[in-house]
Order: sequence, then C-alpha cells, then structure tokens
Amino acid sequence: MMLAEILASLFPEGHSVTIADGLISGEGAFRGGRLAVIGIDGDTALGVDGACRLAGDVLDVVRRGGRTPILVAIDSDSQRMSRRDELLGLNEYLAHLAKTLLLADAHGHPTVGLIYGHSAAGAFIATALATRVLVGLPGANPSVMDLPSVARVTKLPLDRLEAMAKDTPVFAPGLDNMVRTGAVQAVLDPDLPLADQIAAVIDAMPEDDHRDRLGRERGGRPVAEEVAAQVVRDAALG
Repeated sequence: MMLAEILASLFPEGHSVTIADGLISGEGAFRGGRLAVIGIDGDTALGVDGACRLAGDVLDVVRRGGRTPILVAIDSDSQRMSRRDELLGLNEYLAHLAKTLLLADAHGHPTVGLIYGHSAAGAFIATALATRVLVGLPGANPSVMDLPSVARVTKLPLDRLEAMAKDTPVFAPGLDNMVRTGAVQAVLDPDLPLADQIAAVIDAMPEDDHRDRLGRERGGRPVAEEVAAQVVRDAALG
C-alpha cells in the first residue's frame, strides 16, 4: 500500500500532509478533530537533519496542547551512516526524536506507529518502535538488523542464521516475526478504511507498554516479560 493510498484512506475529507526529502509532515481531519502525521517515505535513510525536522514536528504538536494523536508512518532505510552524520552524533539525534515521541505520549497524545514499507536499525527504533503502539500493513518489511549484518557481527554463517530465524523470531526480520515478538500489535486490513482501524487502535491503547506480554503470549519472546519484571524488582531493592 503506497503512502498516497494510506492518506486517502485515513483522510477522506482531505489533509495537509506533504512529503519533502522523504520526510512526511502534516495533519488531517480525524474523528471531529485532527490527526498529526509524521514519518519517512520512499525507503529514505534517516540522518541528523531528518531526525531534527521530525522531532520539531512532534514538539509543535505538543506545544499546541490538547490530545491530538500522532501517527508515525514509516517506509525507511536504516539510519544514514555517512561520515558527516556519524561525526555530528547521529545516535543522539535519533535518541532525541524517540524522546519527543515519549514526551508527546506523556502529555496525552496517543502515538501510533504504522509500518507500511521497509525500515531497519536506528531509524526503525527511533520512530515506529518509539510509539505507544505499532501496527503494520501487509507487505511491510521491518527489521532491527538484517541477517547479513547479524552474520558480520556474530561471525556466524548466514545459512545457519537463516535456519535459526525460522524458529527464533526475536532477531529475525519480517512483519510476521515482529508480530510474534509483540513489537507489532496488529496487521491492518488495507481493504477497510484505515481511519476506522486507527481509531480503534487508539481507543484500545494500553496504559503502559505491554509488548513483552504480547511476545510471551504469541511465543516470540517467552522470557522477556519475566526478565524485565525481575530487573524492575532488583532496581527497587536498590
């Protein structure tokens, strides 16, 4: 599903969403109010400039007040691994973007990630995974790290990793694996109005992050919930 189709399904009454240099920004009428949209389109890599622009868009929504929901639509490459971006401290810019989404959430703005294309690594973590809830569309291809990169880091043969990925979704790429680990809450139906489906996601939004529980229930991360709980208990003991 292309971005233009997504926007038409989200905003049948029209919208002001624009795309410039692969970055999405704007809003449209939604449930008697507005829905703000930011994101990345066209498999664009996310660098320091893009992260700053998207973070600024999120902060603008927060400054206006209210409880305007924010949709983060993603079809990106990974982070831009250029010499310039790395020397400027790309990791800090990506962290800043993620923090603005957490800030918006803390101020009462429902944040929903929508992965409709590719995304990977830091760009995926700082955008779609930084929202309260992440949903996907059929055909999306997210990954935290592709298997050839995992092979280089772990020094394990690629064919062995490909075999392991069939039974171990926690590091395997692809939408189905992200659903099994709980990272993606649900896959939307492109044949139904996306406005209604996103509204339903917002209405059912949990009060806290329950992705580790979903991962346990779906068999993709069987021990993450208990490990996280143990860390919290140990931290509370000082």
